Amino acid sequence: MAVRREGPACRLEKGSEFMPNLRVLACAVVMALIACPLAVSAQQDGAGADPVVARVDGEAIHQSEVMEMARGLPPQYQAQLMQIYPLLVQRLIDFKLAGKAGRAAGLAGDDEVKARVAKAEERAIREVYIEREVTARITDDGLQSKYKDFLASNPPVTEHRARHILVETEEAARELIVMLDGGADFAELAKERSTGPSGAQGGDLGFFTADQMVPEFAQAAAKLEPGQHSKDPTQTQFGWHVIKLEDRRTAAPPGFEEVEQKLREEMAGEAVEAVFKQLREGATVEILPDRPASEDAAAQ
Repeated sequence: MAVRREGPACRLEKGSEFMPNLRVLACAVVMALIACPLAVSAQQDGAGADPVVARVDGEAIHQSEVMEMARGLPPQYQAQLMQIYPLLVQRLIDFKLAGKAGRAAGLAGDDEVKARVAKAEERAIREVYIEREVTARITDDGLQSKYKDFLASNPPVTEHRARHILVETEEAARELIVMLDGGADFAELAKERSTGPSGAQGGDLGFFTADQMVPEFAQAAAKLEPGQHSKDPTQTQFGWHVIKLEDRRTAAPPGFEEVEQKLREEMAGEAVEAVFKQLREGATVEILPDRPASEDAAAQ
């Protein structure tokens, strides 16, 4: 068999720098290729967007076929695409030759081949039908309506930015409040006295919503005005807190573009269920016993 290098197709050659790595991968990759179905996408002639990477007895193999094969591999092999690309080209050549040999042997009319083709056809028809039905149900108007529902169920929330000093006893906390009332710098006191992890940052907790804090802390922070520190310490499961509110703001809801993909996914899930429900309404469905009669049957 003559194998020529043409265009971007890189063939395996003795002495190649990447041959040792490919030898390690070859067996596992070949087994994965045999196990996964090859769904080759539409091809284009010529070297345009989908160049020819090899020819077998004059029949072109396109780059899209190589990439489609790669997408069918497990993730660990996809991550090494640059290494295994030459191997994929070689396997496609082998598969083309095996297909030609099978046809020459009359397998196109073989019962087993026909049964597998029928199963593949059934799967393809089912998938295309569902995809088209779902696509037709995801409209711009529907997405906008769903976004309005999202906004209604996710109203703007108030965020607080606060600092705190965490100590072990109420007495220590009240001592800090006296010092703050006397003009001490809150951030410096936090660095010196706080036992919490934010102490090194002057007790700064950044912006947070009420549900991100324990209730006692969130309620105490909400009662303060920006620039004000607490006059009484707050006890939580972590200890005693002295709190200073730095800022308060209302967080704007996410824009449509930020949640569009999530909304599409939700609509797609709803559409799939709607399609199945509609199909069942026009069918006679009989559900037989809900478990296999034996363990052997379950394994089949």
